[in-house]
Order: sequence, then C-alpha cells, then structure tokens
Amino acid sequence: MKCSLSTLCALMLIIVSLLAVNFKSAEAEVIDLGTIGKLDDNAYDVNNSGQVVGWTSTSDGVRHAFLYNSVDDTITDLGTLGGNDSFAMGMNKHGQVVGYSNISDNIQRAFLYDGGNMTDLGTLGANYSFALSINNKGQVVGYSYNIEGQKRAFLYESGVMTDLGTLGGDNSMALDINDNGQVVGYSNSESGNIHAFLYENNTMTDLGSLGGDVSMANAINNKGQIIGWSSNMYNERHAFLYENGIMKDLGTLGGAHSDATDINESGKIVGHSYNAFGEIHAFIYENGTMTDLDTLGGSLSYAFSINDYDQIVGRAMTSSGEQHAFLYDKGAMTDLDIFNGFYSSAINQE
Repeated sequence: MKCSLSTLCALMLIIVSLLAVNFKSAEAEVIDLGTIGKLDDNAYDVNNSGQVVGWTSTSDGVRHAFLYNSVDDTITDLGTLGGNDSFAMGMNKHGQVVGYSNISDNIQRAFLYDGGNMTDLGTLGANYSFALSINNKGQVVGYSYNIEGQKRAFLYESGVMTDLGTLGGDNSMALDINDNGQVVGYSNSESGNIHAFLYENNTMTDLGSLGGDVSMANAINNKGQIIGWSSNMYNERHAFLYENGIMKDLGTLGGAHSDATDINESGKIVGHSYNAFGEIHAFIYENGTMTDLDTLGGSLSYAFSINDYDQIVGRAMTSSGEQHAFLYDKGAMTDLDIFNGFYSSAINQE
C-alpha cells in the first residue's frame, strides 16, 4: 500500500519532535543567547563565517526569518514575501539564504534572499513550495506541491525549478545539496516504504535502511558522506552515516532513538538523541564516539548544523523551561536570546 500524503505529514511531525534536542560537552560552559519576545527560539544553520539563520516570532505571533552575524553581534530581519511569516532554513558561504514565506494567509512559497532582496522561487504547479538548502554554487533544493497535490523534491537553478521525481511512489523531499550537485532527501517507494535517497546524474538511488521501513537522509558533505536517520528491525530510529555503499548505525546516547542532522567536511556529525533518562540531548559524533552536548540548564536540546570550524547551532531548554537558540563554539554553548522575546530558529552550515 502506498504511503499517503497525510502519513508523510504525520511522520514529519514525529521527526520534528525528535529534533528538539539540546547539546553540550561534559566540560563545556553553556552560554544562553536569549530570545526575542517569547519563551522559545531556535537556530538552524551556520556557515563558515559564523553567520546564523533561522526564524523568530514577535510577541504578537508574527514569525520572521533572521540572519545573525556572530562576528559583530548584529541581527537582520529578512522580512517576508508579503505575508506575515517567513522562515530561513539554509545559507551558503556567500550569505545567500533560502527558506519559505507566506505570500498570503494560507499560501507559502520558497524564497532566495540575496543582497537585501527576497525572491519568490515559484512552485511545481500548486500554491506551496519550501526551500531547505543552498550550496555554494547557488543551487537550491527543497520540495513543492504539484498540480496533482503530490509533494515533490525540486532543484532550482538558473531561474528554473525542476521536479526530481520519486523512488516510485507519489512524494519526495530534497533536504540538502553539496557543491557537486548531489542531492539527498527521502521519498516513498511504490511498495509504500519511505527511504533515504541520493540524487545525482539525473538518477535517484534508494539508500536502503538499517532494517526498518523508514529512512531519511538529512545532509551530505562534499566528500559524499551522507547522514540521517533510519528505523531498525526493532522500530527504533537511529542516526546513520552512509558512505561507500554502507549505512552505519551511529547508536544513541543511551535511549532508543537518535537523529543525525548535519555533517561537516571533516566528517564530524551533529544531531540529537534520547539518553537513558528519556531526555533528548544534542550530540556531536566523531572518531566513533557520540558525545552529549548537554543543554542550557533544562532537559532537552537539539543540534541542527555544524560548520567546518566546528561551530554548532540548534535549540536548547533553559532552567526556566524556555527554549532558546544557541551557538556552540570552542566548548561554550551561547544562548542567542539577543532577540529579547522572539521565537527564533536557525539552520545552516557551509
């Protein structure tokens, strides 16, 4: 039986809930960066210049994409495509930002923000599109609904949005692209399974799983190393590293589930995992070891991105129960609560 669109949406909700993790090393100092008017914020991507992107919501509930520069401690509101809300999801080394924005109350469009201008990237035929990653050549990937109501992975370049197809089912989503133009994400197959894929040379390849029915590829570096998560035969979700045709289980922090969200050029991996106490904590995985990055004083944290200088961004809970965006650098987790009450989320690594 094919997996329906509603099933995919429900699965994504599970994934998002798993992603809410905090991290910190055993010896690291945790520094809170703050929020902008609400009790929660997030950071999703950081490039090699230390720029961070994500989104933040005001006290009246409006959510805006932001660009934070850690060098001079400045933040830029990226605005919207005309609606109330916008969300920044990725960035490259040139400071080009991608994400999605409302153009009206119920319509969301993928955008590219470059040189102070936010551009609507269009769709594959329906009203909705979402840009999730951009490489250093300016190629953008994400997903869009087509005229049949199917969710399809796309590649956007030179002003053209191209449908990348599926693994045989109706739906797919592209989550990352490296500088070689290799794209990773997930798709449902004709049999109904949802599997991670690698798209290159106009071909989408099924990467398999750790023994379960579901796998998703979240990121790929320029060496072609792919990370994500997969279910196993016990229906547990485990972070994986895929290279040389082999999917390796990275284990957990002691709980049942883990998710790898990003990998840098040196092969260091970040994500989040349940620990033995049932809490979700951010981690870094290197040299065969998964290390708990702790939190901002609360019970959970999520790591979303790592750049080539090992700077990490994500979201973590404070001791008062608020969730704040953070930047982790040189052993210190810094709370990005510079927004004084906004809800923010930052994602990027190039």
